[in-house]
Amino acid sequence: MSKRKIRQLAPGYTSEVDTADEKKWCELLQEFDDANLYQTWSYAAVISGSRNISHLILKRNGEVVAIAQARIAKVPLISLGVAYIQWGPLWRRSGAEVDADIFGQAIRALRNEFVCKRGLTLRLFPLAFAGESSPLSKILIGEDFSSLRQETRGRTILMDLRPSLEALREGMRPHWRRELKVAEKKELEVMEGSDDESFESFIGIYKEMVWRKNFVEPNDIHQFRLIQAHLPEQFKMKVMLCRTAEGVCSGLICSAIGSTALYLFGATSNAGMKSRGSYLLQWRLIEQLKRDGILVYDLNGINPAKNAGTYKFKDDLAGKNGKDVHSLGRFDSHSGLLGRVCIEVGNMLRSSHRSMRQLLRSARAGKLRTSHTSQDCGAVVSDVGGRLTRVPTAPKVIEKRAR
Repeated sequence: MSKRKIRQLAPGYTSEVDTADEKKWCELLQEFDDANLYQTWSYAAVISGSRNISHLILKRNGEVVAIAQARIAKVPLISLGVAYIQWGPLWRRSGAEVDADIFGQAIRALRNEFVCKRGLTLRLFPLAFAGESSPLSKILIGEDFSSLRQETRGRTILMDLRPSLEALREGMRPHWRRELKVAEKKELEVMEGSDDESFESFIGIYKEMVWRKNFVEPNDIHQFRLIQAHLPEQFKMKVMLCRTAEGVCSGLICSAIGSTALYLFGATSNAGMKSRGSYLLQWRLIEQLKRDGILVYDLNGINPAKNAGTYKFKDDLAGKNGKDVHSLGRFDSHSGLLGRVCIEVGNMLRSSHRSMRQLLRSARAGKLRTSHTSQDCGAVVSDVGGRLTRVPTAPKVIEKRAR
């Protein structure tokens, strides 16, 4: 069967595209347990531009049962391009039973729209994990998607927040509990905010980290700052900061949309390492997530081989209540052979460009560090996906109370 041939949706199902404005989309997101930052209008508009995003709504008997936001990237002068759907489609309605048939119909509607009608390659990164979601993988293959098994699949720890606070604390590894007790005995001030000043304060110690560690940043913290400025209040990321008498020493950024919280960034200065502020912040965050009814805390990225310290921190935090999982991975559906070839060539070129850019930035940062050793503030941080990076500046920390 040709991949360009439209497949009819099952009886009762209909789909519509780009009928929702930003306000309506925000309302729809709040109806899904699997809603997440990457499916917010603000994220896509900042990353790709508001003209390069598209929204699909799937209904069953007139009721919305699934939604998906795609970011569109086209090759100039020709009709080829890619529709990216990160952590979508959303199909787990709050309070409703999980029905894999809804996922299958959403996938079919997305392929019909972006592959068959628009002639694009559809690239999906579903919010699903290997093992527990094997039916989803079979559905994707059955709808003419191919799994890129040669790619390294993301790995994370999911912490179950349903037990009581006492059980969550008891479930931590003994070392983590001891460090938390030490932090609680110190004179530490914990602040929370979602405003730009809080983000700026966090960026200060974050940049100290990348300066000291000489890492290449896989994610642009300033992009997330801009996303934060555009997010509606109910979707804003949580910024938590820990202060000693000397100033901000630790911080973290977390997104809590739907029933899952996602750990995005964390940073700790040299002084903060001695104060154990990062331990106190994580515990205060967990307490708040429990109050807000969040069921799962996604610690977002582990790599025991390349980043053993961050892995141990996260694994010890989750302890008995954590589950080590691999993501289901990436799935592509192509409109034809030419599209497949062009996309794969583009992938190789982009990968080569990224590797070269990282090498150049690391070399430049290394030279700057050698000649500016006295400016090294010495910070340690865990970045998105458990990966760490470096830039050649160490911005001043803005010490203002979070509002």
